[in-house]
Amino acid sequence: MTRYRRHLPRRQQEFADYVRTYMEENNGKWPTYREIQDAHGWKSPNSVSQKIRALIKKGVLVKDRVGYRFTDDKPQEPGIPIKGVIEAGQLQEAVEADLGTVTLDMVFPELHRMFALRVSGQSMAGVDINSGDYVLLVDEDIPDGGIGAVLYNGETSLKRIYMDDNGLRLEPANPEYDNIIIEPDIFEEVTVLGRYIGHINKAGVHKASPPRTRQSNRPRLYRFRPR
Repeated sequence: MTRYRRHLPRRQQEFADYVRTYMEENNGKWPTYREIQDAHGWKSPNSVSQKIRALIKKGVLVKDRVGYRFTDDKPQEPGIPIKGVIEAGQLQEAVEADLGTVTLDMVFPELHRMFALRVSGQSMAGVDINSGDYVLLVDEDIPDGGIGAVLYNGETSLKRIYMDDNGLRLEPANPEYDNIIIEPDIFEEVTVLGRYIGHINKAGVHKASPPRTRQSNRPRLYRFRPR
């Protein structure tokens, strides 16, 4: 708790030690300004701000998208706290523990390849993808019958995609919209932007089911790229 003793004045060191102790006892949570004031007997929150600014200036603290952290601490990715273990079989005594957090990359293993697009239009309402939702895509091949985003003739579209001898069929999930048929001799004009893996709306995050294993009589996974 005294790792900064050599170059911090006593009051700044006491402040840093207090914050570290509080964080260790409260699962990494920072104390509020009021808690810091009360602990040190300070009359104004300005005293807290002064100490924080001083520690930032000296390189002891840094402010990132999550909040303040000590520079020798590893940044923590925001997540959902795991507060213990629950039995899914026989009744058993509850086990409380700090087991870390559920982070976004645990929910989406493809996170490093993901991107999102905002939906405009209702052609995919039949699979609960509505205008204003955000579709989550990964830059990879789309299985025959899978949902994906494509660029064709300067326009983008989110559809269920099929390929056969007659060409490429972009099929909506809403009977009010027509299929888009692209003939084989102009396949090279189609660019696959990404495979659909889920979407986000006001109700939360919705993940797509994993692609079905390709049968031997079905077309291969395919990808078209600009020439």
